[in-house]
Amino acid sequence: MLLARVVLSLQLLATAGLGLAYFIRPHEMTNLSGMLLMAPAAATDVRAYYGGLQLGLAAFIGLCLARRELIAPALTLFTLLYSALALARIGGLWLDGGAQQTFNLYALLLEIVSAGLCFWALRGLQRD
Repeated sequence: MLLARVVLSLQLLATAGLGLAYFIRPHEMTNLSGMLLMAPAAATDVRAYYGGLQLGLAAFIGLCLARRELIAPALTLFTLLYSALALARIGGLWLDGGAQQTFNLYALLLEIVSAGLCFWALRGLQRD
């Protein structure tokens, strides 16, 4: 249970931090990956989707940490979420020629490690 709580706490910090960063500084955050926000509507979309979605996920993790019976569903969600992100990023790197895309290679590494940690913590819960 301790491992699961630590993994979820790290996910809470990461999603809340990134969510706030994308909400408060959308131009700077999207520039890290090479995206340019050319219109106010684009900035609003980034604030909502990249900021709001991650803040919502952070709130969900907080709820799950407060209720023991929700820890396994949270780990399941994050295992699937990071696995889907990694597979989509691999597809994008393949389609778009990703050998020189440093940002996406680091993001892929983070997603694979996060999916693995969440899966490992979920398996640990199932053994207890």
